Amino acid sequence: MINPHYQQIWQTVQLIPQGQVACYGQIADLAGLPGRARLVGKALGNVPKDGWRGQSVPWFRVINSQGKISFPSGSEYFAKQKQHLQDEQVVVLGSKIKLKDFQWQPDLAEILFSLEF
Repeated sequence: MINPHYQQIWQTVQLIPQGQVACYGQIADLAGLPGRARLVGKALGNVPKDGWRGQSVPWFRVINSQGKISFPSGSEYFAKQKQHLQDEQVVVLGSKIKLKDFQWQPDLAEILFSLEF
């Protein structure tokens, strides 16, 4: 059985628009799980191969609160995340993304009517 908190997190991550990023803590807050940023990372590591509810979960749009990719520089997942972000026109300098330019700032009405929890 899938952890219901994972489902909340996956659904929230699916709302991040292309070309934007969100921080682990931001996703936790929006998913109704304040203070559970580490749980967000764990949930993203457990996304089913075919996504959730027939849609992919864009895990690569989630970064840490310093605006950096959390995977070790030079690792396979670091390269994969960086490439996905650059494919969406997100500027990644080294491992850093300017949150001022690329952080998702959702409209609260968008969130209220899109999330099912």
